[in-house]
Amino acid sequence: MPLAFESLNRGTVAFGFFNIDTDLLFLQQYFLFADDFCGNLIRMAEDNRQEPYDTPWEVHSIEDPSRVGDLMAAIHGIRHIGFIGEVYKRFPFPKREAEFKQKPEGFQNRAWMISLLQKWAVMETVSVRVDQEHGTVSIGEYLFTKTVFHQLIQYVWVGGYPRWKDEIRPDDVMKMKNRLEKADAWLTQGLVFS
Repeated sequence: MPLAFESLNRGTVAFGFFNIDTDLLFLQQYFLFADDFCGNLIRMAEDNRQEPYDTPWEVHSIEDPSRVGDLMAAIHGIRHIGFIGEVYKRFPFPKREAEFKQKPEGFQNRAWMISLLQKWAVMETVSVRVDQEHGTVSIGEYLFTKTVFHQLIQYVWVGGYPRWKDEIRPDDVMKMKNRLEKADAWLTQGLVFS
């Protein structure tokens, strides 16, 4: 389940996994796979520039909120509209609460998710800006403090809400943690994995 995070310029925004059977993350209208998120973070963390810099991230974008869908209605099986509704038709919310865990093998559904994204979204390059002087990181139009950006990273590390099934993380998430812990960059200073 995505959670609410505070941006500096757009108020509260939703970020996270939205279905336990896929490793697709979303930030409002932007969608990207967890391994892409992790790989992008590694490249950024290993960049030791002191001045502000921009890094391009490829995301799938669905600008029209009605095309994104209604997550809560899809979870409850009430209404399956938009992209999220299509995902929940294929991968419904589990009937037993104990089964509500983010599956580390969600990447295995990638091909189907990509074909669905091609129907609903457009590829877009967004700029991710690291600005040490102002203590901020932006993803496209969303500006975060470094502390909140660390919360986004921590969310992926723990598997969001409901956490990773059996506390088993995908290899890309483990690699992200290991590389970010070793990085000596402003972006990773103060980042703690719990």
